[in-house]
Amino acid sequence: MRPARTLARALALTAALLVTALPAAAPAAADDSLADDSFTDECAYPNKVYPGRPWSLQRVQLDEVWRQSRGKNVRVAVIDTGVDVKNPQLKNAVDVQSGRNLLPRDAENEDGNPVERGSENGTTDTVGHGTKVAGIIAARPDDRTGFVGLAPEATIIPIQQNDADGNGDTKSLAAAIRHAIQAEADVINISQDTAGAAEPDPGLEAAVDAALAREIVIVASAGNDGLGGNVKKTYPASYEGVLAVAASDRNNERASFSQSGDFVDVAAPGVDIISTVPKGGHCLDNGTSFSAPYVAGLAALIKAKHPDWTRRQITAQIEQTAERTIAGRDRLVGWGVVDPVRALTEDTRPIESPRPQEGLARAKAPAAAELALGETPDERNARLATYVSVGAAVLVAGLAGAAVAIRDARRRAGKQGVHHDHSAM
Repeated sequence: MRPARTLARALALTAALLVTALPAAAPAAADDSLADDSFTDECAYPNKVYPGRPWSLQRVQLDEVWRQSRGKNVRVAVIDTGVDVKNPQLKNAVDVQSGRNLLPRDAENEDGNPVERGSENGTTDTVGHGTKVAGIIAARPDDRTGFVGLAPEATIIPIQQNDADGNGDTKSLAAAIRHAIQAEADVINISQDTAGAAEPDPGLEAAVDAALAREIVIVASAGNDGLGGNVKKTYPASYEGVLAVAASDRNNERASFSQSGDFVDVAAPGVDIISTVPKGGHCLDNGTSFSAPYVAGLAALIKAKHPDWTRRQITAQIEQTAERTIAGRDRLVGWGVVDPVRALTEDTRPIESPRPQEGLARAKAPAAAELALGETPDERNARLATYVSVGAAVLVAGLAGAAVAIRDARRRAGKQGVHHDHSAM
């Protein structure tokens, strides 16, 4: 992806501001043959299927994670722009009956035209933002792609609260949180924040507190106004008890756009993120909006394995096992970049808060292949086979060369030894 477009998309498509418009996707004609080798980073709905395994999942040993938990029976509310169930990987992941559309009936766009409200249960998404978020959490496996949700047996509760024209506000966000409580959510993901640094209406904090009192884990994106070292609080991420998530890159460092601050709790992959899009296929995007569901998916995995753990214990486990280079917490990535394997295997005893001097993770970032658009599993296997064949040939050639070198050296030594002996006589 070109740097200019990457930066523009990072700033435009990440956290959905409640009082500003979310970007609409470019329409595309329906295609019954979405899985082929022509996947690109252009985002259209529907889109081609991404054939490989995204880097954000390569850094995780999924088989080891899923031996511990797959998120079964855990309910995750996605408060966003809706979740399109036409994507095959989300069709069986969504609880349609519990979904809700909270957009106002009289909403209008910038041109004064009525906004398409979609379904009443929040299962349509004209923006694509919520569908991407839901996919990162709980997309079901598909043989055509290496992309899958981190918690592929969790259930998504779709709550449509915002749109491309910014018709969501703090009141509708508070109402969405309260609906998530009624729908018996175990985890709530909020990949958006209020505009500006001012603390919003107290009604939003009251809704957050009500959810926390019900032992619901709330995960929220930290925001994307971090260029130039900008530091400010964002809401609801800054509320006490909310797990605030920054974006990390392939090197386990803060992404340049990711919001910094003392409210940041952890970081998760948020650069070149592949996920599901409306009507089918996948798309690449950037932002803390897509880091938050990575953590929400991890929370679902822990909740499924330890259903008796409190929300504090779940969030502390995520923080304690995150990869960090210092013992404590910093304003860039909080306690560090989340590590799903450690979070699910180093869990012999629950904790209420992370311990700075314990469990300091390795500083080296996990290795992940570069983003390879269009490499199918067969092509990847063929490439690896080629590496093995070439490596074997090089090894054989090297051994043969070494044998010849040793033989010649012995011959020279023999001749030199005769000469010296002769001279000594």
